[in-house]
Amino acid sequence: MLFNSIEFIIFFILFLTVIYAIKFRKFQHVFLLIGSYFFFYYSSNYLIVLLIFTTIWDFYFGEIIFKANSKERKKLFLIISLAGNLGLLGFFKYSDFAIAQFNFVGNYFDFTNQIPELNFVLPIAISFYTFHSITYTVSIYRNQIKPCKSFIQYAIFVSFFPQLVAGPILRAKEFLPQLSEKIEGFKEHGLRLIVITGPNLKIGITLMAVGFFKKMFIADNLSPLVNEIFSNPIGLDSFVIVLGTIAFGIQIYCDFSGYSDIAIGAALILGFKIPINFNKPYFASSPADFWRRWHISLSTWLRDYLYIPLGGNRGSKYRTYLNLIIVMFLGGLWHGASWNFVVWGLMHGGYLAIHKLLSDRIPYIGFFHTKVGKITSIVITQYFVFLAWIPFVATDPEHMTYSLYKFIIFDFELSNVRSFLFSHKEPMFIMIVFVILHFISYKNNLMEKIKSLKIHWWGIFLMIIIISIIFFYDGNPEDFVYFKF
Repeated sequence: MLFNSIEFIIFFILFLTVIYAIKFRKFQHVFLLIGSYFFFYYSSNYLIVLLIFTTIWDFYFGEIIFKANSKERKKLFLIISLAGNLGLLGFFKYSDFAIAQFNFVGNYFDFTNQIPELNFVLPIAISFYTFHSITYTVSIYRNQIKPCKSFIQYAIFVSFFPQLVAGPILRAKEFLPQLSEKIEGFKEHGLRLIVITGPNLKIGITLMAVGFFKKMFIADNLSPLVNEIFSNPIGLDSFVIVLGTIAFGIQIYCDFSGYSDIAIGAALILGFKIPINFNKPYFASSPADFWRRWHISLSTWLRDYLYIPLGGNRGSKYRTYLNLIIVMFLGGLWHGASWNFVVWGLMHGGYLAIHKLLSDRIPYIGFFHTKVGKITSIVITQYFVFLAWIPFVATDPEHMTYSLYKFIIFDFELSNVRSFLFSHKEPMFIMIVFVILHFISYKNNLMEKIKSLKIHWWGIFLMIIIISIIFFYDGNPEDFVYFKF
């Protein structure tokens, strides 16, 4: 069920109506779980059994890990739990990719037998709910939380529908307490858990409206231009490749951050706080700063559950550089079973390692702390960030290498620039709107200003959003980019 569809709007309104009418917490829990499973089943059908399996698997392994009477047994049970999670993810997401690589090597050595691909349908959201569930067992192993006493509460954590399909990635130690703590001053026993209040409703609707605007006004209207350019970029000049890359960077940001805004807003209306996922990433001044701003729930997950266990920066400097590359390689592979995502991950791993190396060798350069230096560092960082978007969008190796070459070796004819801009006026207008709004949001906390508007001005803001979407929307809801991951 797509957020940007009439089906979701109807579902969410009906869900809110029923959940608000239910007076007791336990019944609200049950209905919230039923609603989340219905939401998932609507899009995934029988593949919901994988979600249920993951939920049952980690719920009981959490208890087993907690009760284990030695560190070695705790570690053993954690390894079994992780093997079940990652094995399921790997089987459905990477088996065909592994088979294809094996067959490629077999062809090189003239092996006659080929392994047939399994052609499994990629289960929606498996990358996200697997990571949700892993935080639970690892947190118990690290003595950060105790096992959840209620299976229904744990199942809600894993399947919470606002962010189930594409994040933000939840952590058990942050979300589970919200299912049992006192809310809005109500007593814990018997009364409502989910309390829809005026401030929550206004802020939640504001976030959802901004998310819909990002997705339906900006991202979906840039998608045709991006597809036109990168479906076959061979022969296009540098200006078109660079413009297409910028368009994709804007598209994927507005698509994914738009989903996150809708998810955070919907959760807030229900009385739950889930973490932010983006913080103006296109104003990052270094590769490390970019990953503090982009897909924050994933980058912090990779830091806490992969980078630090690998040793982080506790070993030698060269080991730290290697850890950064390994983590981003796996982060790229997490996005999809394809070499283009591996290239994207390795590029960002290289950026982080080189930035760390330069920071170690040249710890302080006064120029970059001046206003001009700050702008320079942002421009340099964004050049490499957008360069890395090319392997993300250009999946064909020939298209990728050609586009990378044209992005780096800049050549074009002015007459082609004018004709291209004239024939693509609408996406150019959309990109200009994004740049203006993104710059304003960087200089001012635009969201806070919108949330603090008086009710009549706030109503006008919502009307502008609705009219803008209706005017530019073609009536066909497009999938969110991260639904594929």
